[in-house]
Amino acid sequence: MTAAWTTSRRAARVLWRIQRMAALALWAHKARSCFVIAAVAMGIAALTVIVASVDGARRKALEIVDFFGPDAVMVIGGDIENRPVGQRFNTLTWADARAVARSLPGAYAVLPMRSVRQITLKYGNRNHEAPVVVGATENYAKTWNWPLAEGRDLSAEDVARGAKVALIGDEPARQLFGDASPLGQTILVKNLPVQIVGRLAYRGFSGGGSDVTIDDRIIMPITTLTQRFNLNRNYFRGLRIKFHDPELIDVHRDNLRSLLRHLHKLGPTENDDFTIISASEILKFLTAFTGGLVAFLGLTAAVAITVGGFVLANLMFLSVSERKVEIGLRKAVGASGAAITAQFLSEALYLTMAGALCGVGLGVALSESLSRLGLLELRLSPKIFVLSLAAALAIALVFGLKPARKAAAMDPIEALRGGGE
Repeated sequence: MTAAWTTSRRAARVLWRIQRMAALALWAHKARSCFVIAAVAMGIAALTVIVASVDGARRKALEIVDFFGPDAVMVIGGDIENRPVGQRFNTLTWADARAVARSLPGAYAVLPMRSVRQITLKYGNRNHEAPVVVGATENYAKTWNWPLAEGRDLSAEDVARGAKVALIGDEPARQLFGDASPLGQTILVKNLPVQIVGRLAYRGFSGGGSDVTIDDRIIMPITTLTQRFNLNRNYFRGLRIKFHDPELIDVHRDNLRSLLRHLHKLGPTENDDFTIISASEILKFLTAFTGGLVAFLGLTAAVAITVGGFVLANLMFLSVSERKVEIGLRKAVGASGAAITAQFLSEALYLTMAGALCGVGLGVALSESLSRLGLLELRLSPKIFVLSLAAALAIALVFGLKPARKAAAMDPIEALRGGGE
């Protein structure tokens, strides 16, 4: 027991001396050390942005799917996948909506919609440019699983009368009314007086790459929108349909496609003149997009990290060449090859760890800047720090081991003479 304790204490003292000598060697060559740290930091910063962007893309995908709902599909006029030349986008009619509501198995909610964009809203001396004004039938909030903060949803009577009423999103409500309730107030929608009957709850969701949130909208009866904005009353742009059994959504989608093709009298060789979107398809697209993002940014980070590693290796080889006399002297007084290897690996590890810390800081700053500019949806998480330290350790071992072994393999006499590879 005493012998083991003595051996452990001796090993600890040797290790402490090695670490102290490694730190002193790095401090003696501060400019070179800073250069290596900067090179490694560039690679780690790229890795930080990659992990943050991938996590952000995954979170965005889950937000979109959660908002869309697993029990619903969206039909849009026109074939947006194939985009044939000269295609029509006004292909969905009221007859389609009635047939779907009446004949499609499993469907329990059918919501026709259309919209106009960039409409000025006014209340008193306050103006707000709404990106979109949606026209819909009754139960808009319910069909979109969108809670109401106050008030009521659109009703069948509102749609039948073409009532001048609206639901207001959180963003225009705050811009026009501040903290006051908009319920019962009348606003001007491009000079059309409209009474607010409900306020949609805050969703805090945007499409990515834009600072426009889904909360920035108002919803009116579709009859009011078409009448007051002189829109074609025979067609609408979108149709949201909800089903009782989410697990059968693929079957429901196929049945819907068959019904619409029959209603539109499309032949077997003709493409659809509509597009059906479900949550699973959105998730597939976003997963593919995330995979492409990982591949592109991963290659960028790998190159940056490799460059940092080569910088470390080259400067360590240079350091070994310049410190031949020191290495020879240490070996001459009894230092083992393992101790020499440990010292140079320690120097490499200190440099890469310092580079990792600087790189994480730089990566976080870049991520925050990109998020504020709306260029990427980024999410910072603790695993960024763990992955960065793991990458730093890998760089030190992969690129620092060969110079360390070269130093350990030197002949002490030749090294003291200034030669001896």
